[in-house]
Amino acid sequence: MTPTELEQLIRESLDKFYQRRLDTLTKLKLKDILKKKNPYLFRAVGIRKASEIVTAILQAYMSSSDETIFGAVFFEPIVLRCSGGIAAKLEGKNIGGIDIIIETDTTYKAIQVKSGPNIFNASQTKRMNDEFKQLRDSLLNLNKQFDPLLAHCYGYKTAEPKNGQIYRVRAGQTLWEELTGDPDFYLKIIRLMQDYPNQHRASFEQEWDKALNRFEFEFLRDFGTLDGSIDWEKLLRFNSGVENTKKPSIRRAISSKIVKER
Repeated sequence: MTPTELEQLIRESLDKFYQRRLDTLTKLKLKDILKKKNPYLFRAVGIRKASEIVTAILQAYMSSSDETIFGAVFFEPIVLRCSGGIAAKLEGKNIGGIDIIIETDTTYKAIQVKSGPNIFNASQTKRMNDEFKQLRDSLLNLNKQFDPLLAHCYGYKTAEPKNGQIYRVRAGQTLWEELTGDPDFYLKIIRLMQDYPNQHRASFEQEWDKALNRFEFEFLRDFGTLDGSIDWEKLLRFNSGVENTKKPSIRRAISSKIVKER
């Protein structure tokens, strides 16, 4: 891939990233986020302004969402192009969460692409390992070396298969050099962004401000008092009260248990 081709791919990927960010922000619902947050913690740290809660939950949500989106629409296309592989979903095999396949005369490399070296819990690690095993078992008749790889696009974690884990882990410079043969490729990605992100920032900040205003208005309307304070009990009832569960069977079961205990 030439520098010009890489720069064009980076720009296209950034376009998709910002469009997905805008779509996420404009469709976001305040109450959907509040249901997953900890009202006790907000109260414990002394929050008194609706704007503080709104800003905190919106920043936390978008940070997590950005990481997921960025991996899918920015890193994965670059890994795909620079590695010379093909999108795994085109293979038609039992691929699970595998993203990219690189096949040579002697090897079959299966890659799962992750943005960075986030810590996986035991069940997530097992599921990923099982997906690699399922793909390996479906390829036994190829008589090729199977090379499963967990690719972290930043960071420096490396690991070899051990304790029943069949895949390798590569990250950051080590990963990009393995895929491209270029020890500076990881630096070229950020250099070639140039000032292009700034061209998107203004439109995103405009939508961000709208979301903050919208959420603050909704929060005060639904969880504010007439004197401008936060109604913590009302917020907690919404977040944790039985009456707000979506599943009637759960409400009935809990209500019945409460009645019996009385």
